[in-house]
Amino acid sequence: MLLKDYMHKTFPNLELKPPLFYSWDVGIRFELGVEGEGEYAYPNKFYIQECYKRAITLFESLHSSSDDIFIAIDVDDFNEGKSIKRKLGNFSPYVEKPLLYRLNYQIKPYIFPEYDEEAQYKTHRFALKCKTYDFKYVSLLKAICNQDLGIRPSIFNRVYFVNVDKKTIFHVYDDRGCDVLATSPESISDIYKRYNNWILDYDKPEIDKVFNGL
Repeated sequence: MLLKDYMHKTFPNLELKPPLFYSWDVGIRFELGVEGEGEYAYPNKFYIQECYKRAITLFESLHSSSDDIFIAIDVDDFNEGKSIKRKLGNFSPYVEKPLLYRLNYQIKPYIFPEYDEEAQYKTHRFALKCKTYDFKYVSLLKAICNQDLGIRPSIFNRVYFVNVDKKTIFHVYDDRGCDVLATSPESISDIYKRYNNWILDYDKPEIDKVFNGL
C-alpha cells in the first residue's frame, strides 16, 4: 500500500501539511521547547536537551519497535529544472541503504499554494514504509529539532511519521513542538494523560474537550 492510499482510507480529506493539529478533529499539540532558557543554541544546553527528551519520549510512547510506519519527507523545490535526486540524502543517514530502494517518490504541486500565485513551485514527497526498528529515529528526531538552532546534524524538510498499526500521525515541526493525530481519542489517551503537562497551553482547552470522559 502506498502512503497516499493509506491516507485516503484512514485520514480522509487530511492533507499532510502543517499545521496538522488544526486540520483534524482528534489531536494533541505538545510543547517541546521550554521558554525562558536564554541562549540555547548549543547541544548541551538544557533547552535543546529537553526538546530531544520530549520528542523521543513521545515518539517511543506512541510507537512500538515492530509497528509498520510510513516515513514521509517533503522537499520543496523552488529551483525549476534542477535535479532533486540529491535530496535522497535526507534519508540515507537514518536507514540502511537497501531500504532506500523501496522509497516511493511523488511530485506534488507546492504544498502551500497560497504562497505560489503563479503555480511554479513543486513539493517532492519521498515516502518509505518500514518498521520502527528499521530506522534511527533518535538521530532523526534530534536533526529535526536542530533545524532552526544552528546545530548539526539538522534536517530542514518536513518529516511525518504515519503509524499504520496505531493509525496515528506524529510530526515534530521544529524545536517548539509536535503534533500527534489519531483516528480516535482512545488510541492516544495514554499519552494525553501521561504527558498532560507538556501540552501547549494555548490549545489545551480545545484538546481537553476531545478527551473529557475517557
